[in-house]
Amino acid sequence: MIAYLSSQGKYTSFTVGDRVLRFRTSHNLVRYERVKEWDNGYIVVDATYDKAGTVEDYIDLVPILENLRIPPEDFFGNVQSVQIKYDPVPA
Repeated sequence: MIAYLSSQGKYTSFTVGDRVLRFRTSHNLVRYERVKEWDNGYIVVDATYDKAGTVEDYIDLVPILENLRIPPEDFFGNVQSVQIKYDPVPA
């Protein structure tokens, strides 16, 4: 299964099927550019920030799920890869 990572404003969304984990992120984040690594809840990405440009960044989803009392293995299920996905901006 493929999961999707995106951001909008101050929030990041991690989507697996019809389940969405949404959490606050840096207000300086412009967008995620590329997923470099996925390791069962730990993601290494290239992200563009308005002041820093494009840098390697790290997202650990496990503590977020644990704080919500959601077992990570239940949420991630059989996620084999993560892709960046932004919906087109309406004209």
